[in-house]
Amino acid sequence: MHRKWLLIFILLLLATLVFAPAYGQQDEKKESEVNFGMLSLLPPFLAITLAFITKEVVVSLFLGVLSGAIMMNGGNLFGGYLRALDHYILGAMADPWHAGILIFSFTIGGMVGIITRMGGTQAVAEALAKLARNSRGAQIVTGLLGCAVFFDDYSNTLIVGPTMRPLCDKMRVSREKLSYIVDATSAPVAGIALMSTWIGYEISLIKDVYDKIGEPVNAYAVFLQTIPYRFYEIFTLFMVFALAYMMRDFGPMYEAEIRARKTGKVLADGARPMSAMHLIDVKIREGAKPRIINAAVPVISLIVLGFVSLWYNGGGPELPLTWTGIREAFGKSDTSVALIWAATTATIITIGLAVGQKLLTLREAMEAWVDGVKALTLTGVIQVLAWALGSVTEDVKAAEYLIQIASSSVNHAIIPALVFFVSCIISFATGTSWGTMAIVIPLALPLAHAVNPQIMLPTMGSVLAGAIFGDHCSPISDTTIMSSMASSADHLDHVKTQVPYAVTSALVALLIGYIPAGFGMPVWVSLIAGAGTLYGIIKLIGRPVDLYSYFDEPENRGV
Repeated sequence: MHRKWLLIFILLLLATLVFAPAYGQQDEKKESEVNFGMLSLLPPFLAITLAFITKEVVVSLFLGVLSGAIMMNGGNLFGGYLRALDHYILGAMADPWHAGILIFSFTIGGMVGIITRMGGTQAVAEALAKLARNSRGAQIVTGLLGCAVFFDDYSNTLIVGPTMRPLCDKMRVSREKLSYIVDATSAPVAGIALMSTWIGYEISLIKDVYDKIGEPVNAYAVFLQTIPYRFYEIFTLFMVFALAYMMRDFGPMYEAEIRARKTGKVLADGARPMSAMHLIDVKIREGAKPRIINAAVPVISLIVLGFVSLWYNGGGPELPLTWTGIREAFGKSDTSVALIWAATTATIITIGLAVGQKLLTLREAMEAWVDGVKALTLTGVIQVLAWALGSVTEDVKAAEYLIQIASSSVNHAIIPALVFFVSCIISFATGTSWGTMAIVIPLALPLAHAVNPQIMLPTMGSVLAGAIFGDHCSPISDTTIMSSMASSADHLDHVKTQVPYAVTSALVALLIGYIPAGFGMPVWVSLIAGAGTLYGIIKLIGRPVDLYSYFDEPENRGV
């Protein structure tokens, strides 16, 4: 089977070499004039398709980057290979934002390693087990914790996954289901939170568009008005809790949950979890008593320091200490820098906590930190390649091609639905929500304003929600990758089981949300109808999954 698809890849690569020179060469044409047409979809198509077929994510991503680099070099194979390495991959690593996110991720991973070695994670799991005494409760508590860590999607995945993994394992919740809940409560929550690392970016895009069409507005107020129209995020969150409460699943997720319940195997046979096994099975120091404070203090420190760092980095001390001043500071802050400040300081506090209680020596704490960092090595590699693929996809103008095809001669009433669909496709193909927002908002909103100003809010909500669809479920999305890692799940198993749920939420958002909204239906009607539709879908096609409680086992009764 793999030989067959390797042959297909070679043929596509040959097509790239033959046709790329006919469309444009980076050395001879200005980048803005390059037009590859349908061929522009080749890099993301190769990466995503080969990843599913071969299950070799790193190789698939690299081949996607390579194909795009060859295209940008007029079909020159050798030149494209060199540009893939020095321009796209090295460029992705050298980007200050990307470097900041990598440092933040590695630092948080190290902090989690220390917390685990101190017994903090075990203590939290034991405490939560009192609230979640079966598989239903474990899923609901995981979802609630995901909503509670609302201020940043990266922090969300790296906190919720490791914290809830021991409890979900004990309650025989599959890693696929855990990673779905972690992923579904990260970007969808951060995207609509009243105060998060996403707000500054979203507000800046909104303000720029309204300024260009000659209507200066309070961008934050407009952002708040778009929240009811963020149908995909709202329906995704509803679906997380509905699935958990009803104890029903469908598609590949059902098979994963049945496997976990019946056999206790939270991972499929042959799965390759995106985390080092030594971190999963790390043992606390002999004689150390697991205490919740050893997890609570580091996590609370990270959250508080995250807010303070964002405020300080955005010039908070020079602004009035009011809601408006805090919001302005958040909007001006450099998120990657602020998160590094917060993560590093929280790690120092964690080390001090471990050493001060004599749970670990300084050397043992640093060893635990390094072990936590090691667990993220593969994730870091995949993130860099995903960023490189996003860059090359932007250069070959795949997004512009999709928008051009989709926006020709359409009824103004279906613009919100069409924009949502295009945003979903672009974000899934590129794996970036922020990149999708930056591409689609300046194109879609002026169009909506020109044909009918009343559809501006639904259209804006459709862009922001559609962009998060790809961030949620694309195999090359950074938060999807981080959710697999934080949950110690096989990345492709996570994507395979999650996509049917994401597509279901997206279809309901499209059919019950954005199409009626374009024709003037009140938003509250769509929200109620959409939630009811999702409930009916789960009831109709979802199959019951038995409850399981660790405490019902004879040897564990009374624990």
